[in-house]
Amino acid sequence: MAHMVVSHEPMALQEPANIAKAPAKKRGRTAQPKEPKPPKMPKAKPGPKAKPGPKAKPGPKPKKGKEGQEADSTQEKIDKTFKKVKKKRDRFKGMTEDEVMSRTLTDILDYNLDYVIIGINPGLVAAYVGRWFPGHGNHFWKCLFLSGFTDEQLNHMSDTSLPEKYKIGFTNMVARTTPGSKDLSTKELREGALILVEKLKKYKPLIAVFNGKCIYEMFCREMFGKKPKKLDFGLQPHKIPDCEVALYLMPSSSARCAQFPRAQDKVHFYIKLRELRDQLRGVARSEEIQELEYSFDLGLAKEDAKRMAIKEEAYDPGYEAAFGGAYGEGGPGPEEGQSNGH
Repeated sequence: MAHMVVSHEPMALQEPANIAKAPAKKRGRTAQPKEPKPPKMPKAKPGPKAKPGPKAKPGPKPKKGKEGQEADSTQEKIDKTFKKVKKKRDRFKGMTEDEVMSRTLTDILDYNLDYVIIGINPGLVAAYVGRWFPGHGNHFWKCLFLSGFTDEQLNHMSDTSLPEKYKIGFTNMVARTTPGSKDLSTKELREGALILVEKLKKYKPLIAVFNGKCIYEMFCREMFGKKPKKLDFGLQPHKIPDCEVALYLMPSSSARCAQFPRAQDKVHFYIKLRELRDQLRGVARSEEIQELEYSFDLGLAKEDAKRMAIKEEAYDPGYEAAFGGAYGEGGPGPEEGQSNGH
């Protein structure tokens, strides 16, 4: 009898040949199809930068300690001081420059004068005040006193008393008021020179005193047709036709005179002017003030002027008292470019 052998191993199941295998699933997200990249466009040139708008105001600052508060208060005081300095001064007590320029300065002339002081034309301060050499930094009045012309220190409020007491008069070559002599036309200067000659012929002073080289050069150009090649201070060789008046040139009395920055530097020429008067009058030389030796060093004078800051001439209480405070804070200040007292 035949025996059957039974195997206990599992039998492999055979898949049917017509069933297709499913693809294995991958982990993660399903891959999306990639979109094609757009073509690259050329870069546009950057345009002008826009101006930033107004900055926003900062908010309140955090409170600081005592040291911080002290520093802030000091800074505020400094800022207020600078604001005061920058504030425009009311130089002519509410008047505009045009209103001041509508004014003029009256001549102070008379017969039988020893000297007539000649300026170019009235400046703003002189026209506003209505007086001769009103600038508190001008050396004219100080030089008169230091050289012995006057027996006391005078100021611009005494100008009308000079003809009778000291035989000194005043006039300008041009009557029109301007901020500076550069504002005058050639026609005005030419006509002014002729008018000046007529005044000298009429009043016949002993000496015509030109206050500064600038005005004398202008006068010679208009009167004689050309400027002098060389100019020295003192008695001039030029003569006005049909006029016996001597012509004398002195340094400008302005404190801005670079050649003679201090009043004492100019006193020598005032002393020589007095000596010329005595010589022409046939009077013996005065012994009140005598100059034994004259020397001048411009370098030392400039150093001294800087060191002193011309303090003794920067403020004179007599000026403020004479004109009711016009020369105090906010009053008229010195002008440039004129030689009639600014």
